[in-house]
Amino acid sequence: MAVSSLSKPILKVENLAMYFPLKKKLGSRERKYVKAVDDISFEVQEGETFGLVGESGCGKTTTGKCILRALDPTDGKVYYKGRDIAKIPIKSIKPIRRELQLIFQDPYGSLDPRQSVYSILKEAIVSDHKFHTRKEINNRVEELLNLVELDPDIGYRYPHEMSGGQRQRLGIARALACSPHLLVCDEPVSALDVSIQAQIINLFKELQKKLGTTYVYIAHDLAVVRHIANRIGVMYLGKLVEVMDSEDIYDNPRHPYTKALISAVPTTDYYIEKKRERIILKGEVPSPINAPSGCPFHPRCVYATGICKKEMPNFKDIGKGHMVACHNL
Repeated sequence: MAVSSLSKPILKVENLAMYFPLKKKLGSRERKYVKAVDDISFEVQEGETFGLVGESGCGKTTTGKCILRALDPTDGKVYYKGRDIAKIPIKSIKPIRRELQLIFQDPYGSLDPRQSVYSILKEAIVSDHKFHTRKEINNRVEELLNLVELDPDIGYRYPHEMSGGQRQRLGIARALACSPHLLVCDEPVSALDVSIQAQIINLFKELQKKLGTTYVYIAHDLAVVRHIANRIGVMYLGKLVEVMDSEDIYDNPRHPYTKALISAVPTTDYYIEKKRERIILKGEVPSPINAPSGCPFHPRCVYATGICKKEMPNFKDIGKGHMVACHNL
């Protein structure tokens, strides 16, 4: 799963923040914000898969939307191929957006039920102005369906006539119609049966080999992310707390929150399950409206000290690019 160190970063996120303002209370002068993403930085190398994991509400999907410029970030920079797309005017960003595509979580709600498979793909194909004649478009539709392992004869069907796995394959084909360089995959298999999940994950890996596409893969299932990602970033309450190679997430997790996540992953091995110790986190996830000072995890961390409550820890490189934000390491 290793990516060559000689490859160039296709995506570089620097101090990204996304705050959503709340309505002021009657008589109040202070405006409060939901800090969905709060000062995170990471790089994605060309041709690799970067996994972004964490529990619901930690800011994973918001990060993906900021990368795609579906949201204008409150602060920070998003460099795509060396260019800060967060500063590009909306009128000028359309050509770049074709290279940055999204795979949706819901294969049922992300497709127009009134359009056939052929019509859905044709709409994405002709918008690029590279294919003009009916023959060129038909050949491109057939090529895309073959890429995602769908029978070209399925072109006359509508989404409601297809299974969940087929719909998700169609969603992938639609994204590939734009010949993207970077795909943001927002929990693309969470709505599918387990057997179909494995097929879609294997399809992503095959497409990456054929096309060299780069993925930012958002998920909460650590087993799925470990299988597909080269590197993994763990988010908690809008912050990145650990970034590591996929092999290290099970073998060498260092942040207390990452350890708690790993301990919650079920295993089918009776002897391993019997010996391992579950880490039960105390309390609830704090509100992103009133996030705790210092390290966001300190109210639930058994190792928290005085400095954890006052100062946000910086990322430390503990070797081989394994980055951890913790005062106690």
